[in-house]
Amino acid sequence: MKKLTLLILIPILSFGQIIKEGSRQIHLDFHTSGLIENIGENFSKEQFKKALKVGNVNSINIFGKGHHGYSYYNTEIGTRHPNLKFDLLKEQIEACHEMGVTAQVYFTVGWSQKDADDHPEWILKDKNGTTNKLEILKKLGPNDRLPNFTWRLLAPSNGYDEFILRQVEEICVNYDIDGFWFDILQAFPNYSEANKKLMIEDGIDINNDQAVLNYSINQMKSFMERCNKLIHSHKPNIPIYYNGITKITGSPYAMNNLKYNLFDYNTKQDLEDLPTTWDGYDIFPFRSKFFASDGKQIVAMSGKFHSAWGEFGGFKHRDALLYEAASMVAFGANVNIGDQLHPSGLMDMDTYKNIGYAFDYVKKIEDYGIGGKHVSRVGYYSPLNTKSGEGTARMLLENQINFNVINRMDDWSQLETIIIPSATQLNQKIVNRLNSFTNRGGKLLIMGKSVLKPNKDLWFDIGADYLGQPNFDIDYTVISKKLKNENLVESPFLNYNAALRFKANDGEILASIKEPYFSRTPSSFSSHQNTPNKLENSEHAAVFQKNNIIYVAHNLDIMYFSSGARIHRELFKSVLDLIHTNPMVRTNLQSSGRINLLHQPEHNRYVAHLLYATPIQRGRAQVIEDLVPIYNTTVELNIDKKIKNVYTVPNYKKLKVQKKNGKNFVNIPEFKAHVAVVIELSLIHISEPTRQAEISYA
Repeated sequence: MKKLTLLILIPILSFGQIIKEGSRQIHLDFHTSGLIENIGENFSKEQFKKALKVGNVNSINIFGKGHHGYSYYNTEIGTRHPNLKFDLLKEQIEACHEMGVTAQVYFTVGWSQKDADDHPEWILKDKNGTTNKLEILKKLGPNDRLPNFTWRLLAPSNGYDEFILRQVEEICVNYDIDGFWFDILQAFPNYSEANKKLMIEDGIDINNDQAVLNYSINQMKSFMERCNKLIHSHKPNIPIYYNGITKITGSPYAMNNLKYNLFDYNTKQDLEDLPTTWDGYDIFPFRSKFFASDGKQIVAMSGKFHSAWGEFGGFKHRDALLYEAASMVAFGANVNIGDQLHPSGLMDMDTYKNIGYAFDYVKKIEDYGIGGKHVSRVGYYSPLNTKSGEGTARMLLENQINFNVINRMDDWSQLETIIIPSATQLNQKIVNRLNSFTNRGGKLLIMGKSVLKPNKDLWFDIGADYLGQPNFDIDYTVISKKLKNENLVESPFLNYNAALRFKANDGEILASIKEPYFSRTPSSFSSHQNTPNKLENSEHAAVFQKNNIIYVAHNLDIMYFSSGARIHRELFKSVLDLIHTNPMVRTNLQSSGRINLLHQPEHNRYVAHLLYATPIQRGRAQVIEDLVPIYNTTVELNIDKKIKNVYTVPNYKKLKVQKKNGKNFVNIPEFKAHVAVVIELSLIHISEPTRQAEISYA
């Protein structure tokens, strides 16, 4: 077992060109209890194919093995569902291939009820020798309702990994599959008795938390590497995806995904989300931009459900599905909508009518988005912090500021401005690269403590000296005339978290700070919430500029994530506008609008996608209910290339380009939910849709 400690040095295996994914996908859940009889008895190839046809589907993830631990194919290694009398996987694959639909096999890893029952030594344990899920199960009576998503988490090690690999090889040998989709890989330290024994044998100090985490991470890496090698020895170019390791915000295991780059073992990046009840509608745009620079196919995932996976009889309205699907294409991704097969094997036709409505729209726009290269002159360096990272992303998205996430980008040459969120953990290597960026004329917007080295020296010269931590619980910002705009007040406005204290030396103060009379405590308080401000400015300020760097002393991103005060978002925009004066695209859409610019060099064109919908909280779910017409939308195009032709998709209406102050503008009279503005450049081979546009509107 000594080899495990060396796995971190083993290069990730590379293979030939991976087969391209389908653009309109279904993820067909089938987690079916052994207590249910007559599994699949009403399955019909023709009914299955009819549903896929109605749904405009060209790719589907179908079930090899589900969370109850049962397989849905003829297996000599695992256990076929006890109430399934035929090879369902084989029948579904044949049906798909008869109609030209690709079929990827779903296979559970982390949640498998039967395997947990049969092999409790495979269950991942925390440092206390238990898991939250086990504690829940212990407290439940025989008739109590089991909470949703309650499964014991298994780790692919200690023999479970070999068991899975044997099942995977069985599928590879016996079935004509188009890909693998593995579920529930979560990067936690594993303190199970079996794993502790292995660690002790390998000389790992089990009282060293970091050493245990590293060991567990290496076990997962070993599993994925061996699995990739095995699969591609039989099916050289099929895509492989491990679900759970593209989650990069919101939990400890997500942070480990980032820290250890676990997603590098995927041959594509599926971005699973259910915006209604999970992380909302702004997570996917950020994640798509984070992974866009990898050069791998991206698949965006949502569900047909009102709430979450596993919901029978739940329906999201077809307009919401259309908006979500359009958003996925707008951010360059293939589209995947989750469904769940009834135990009888019958596909729900109303579900596929709704999905077909959305996928019909995807067919009209997919050539103008999927696989497009994200381009922007604004770079956003993502921190390993949920509130800081998501807060910054929300301020950018809601201000319709097109941006690239640059952590994994090799080439920063097209960037003009880089944003460093408040909780970013910089190091000398990153700072050297940022200094090279500013030396060539690039500009930085830095927030909060990210400017501080561990020893409290400064990473950058911001024109101010560091005085220390805040004196009070809150404070107030007063902007200068340079930051004034119609959405910012000149009166002192409240910051729910006080700023780090910096005193200007040779930097220009763009916003001052007024402190409260005192912090709110049991012995010193005034009014209901926060203490009012003193009239005089403090010696430390809120916003400084020196040369190409603007520094914001407050954690604007974290405050916006937590409190959502528009005034903080407007301050962020006003500061950014000072240094970022030449965006590639800009629009007058309001905060619920979204804009994204893609480059399709193979077609010699750019495509600016515009979206508009307003998610509303209804009970426990965010819903998109009203797709309202949006009128007279202006799009500013600052592309350093000669524009030949501009038109909209999907209606192929040519737009007149107007010039003002050396900038190009087009106006979109009306759109609903989504429109794409296609910017064709000179010396282009005109595609058929473009010819249609010119013939119709020339």
